[in-house]
Amino acid sequence: MFNNFEFHNPEFLWLLVLIPILALWFFYSRKKDNTLLSIPNLKGFEGGSSIIAKLKPFLHVFRLLALASLFVALARPRNVSVSKKTKTNRGIDIVMAIDVSASMLAKDLKPNRLEALKRVAIDFVNRRPNDRIGIVVYAGESFTQTPITSDKSIVKRTISEIRWGQLEGGTAIGMGLGSAVNRLKESKAKSKVIILLTDGVNNAGFVDPKTATELAKEIGIKVYTIGIGTNGMAPFPWAKDPRTGKLSFRNQQVEIDEKLLKFIASETEGQYFRATNNSSLKEIYDEIDKLEKTKIEEFKYYNYTEKYRFWVFLAGIFLLLEFVLKNTVFKSFI
Repeated sequence: MFNNFEFHNPEFLWLLVLIPILALWFFYSRKKDNTLLSIPNLKGFEGGSSIIAKLKPFLHVFRLLALASLFVALARPRNVSVSKKTKTNRGIDIVMAIDVSASMLAKDLKPNRLEALKRVAIDFVNRRPNDRIGIVVYAGESFTQTPITSDKSIVKRTISEIRWGQLEGGTAIGMGLGSAVNRLKESKAKSKVIILLTDGVNNAGFVDPKTATELAKEIGIKVYTIGIGTNGMAPFPWAKDPRTGKLSFRNQQVEIDEKLLKFIASETEGQYFRATNNSSLKEIYDEIDKLEKTKIEEFKYYNYTEKYRFWVFLAGIFLLLEFVLKNTVFKSFI
């Protein structure tokens, strides 16, 4: 109720301390207001005292209420309404290039690398309300799953629907990076970012990763690279049962071309990260979220509705009541 209410000059409220002091003063000095008359006896005045005479001290109450109202008016009570307007000064266009090769089904992250990534990527999208985001997937080849868009519901649905088996086998890092660069080359955003994630080495495609890196550098795209996979051995899919369609897993050595990923990040002024488990993968996306912030200006507009006039009017009413009663009802007693 009082969230939008304030006193502009609250120091005047301290004057209210005078009200009980003045009340005591009026109480102890009220006898001086009456003229003393000495008479031999009271027989002529028998018949009971007048109720009006007893109410006479209440005239001081009106005066005190008037003073209290004036003190509140001096404190400038008012309602404040605040309207906000935000302005995005620096939009960021982001393309997430996601490896969807069979090795992304490895179970060193839970439940597997691909599903762990999808959860973290959707959370990342939720924290980028002011940016446009696109999705590129790659394995032995690459294609744009979703062009750069500000519609986050489309982006999140795209991520949730990513499946293994969409593309032929292999890991074409160069093609994945090249497709992401191609998505951003016409971007008018002041900041352009690619988040390239893979769990292997470049072994397919006809685009050299270093050539794609040079294109990104020339256009002014910053690339953050992520190598996903534990250190050592991990359970990889190696066969599929033709009858049930279930995958069989066996332990294999994790191989990630960290040298290439570091080169791509270094050349484009990005950073390289290694995600060895679910928590480190989440921390990486948290870090990228902090590094790439959209600058937003917030403007606040304050509208004040002054309420002191009511208290001045109320003080006038109390003073008027005192004046009228003093010169009518209580006139013969003053």
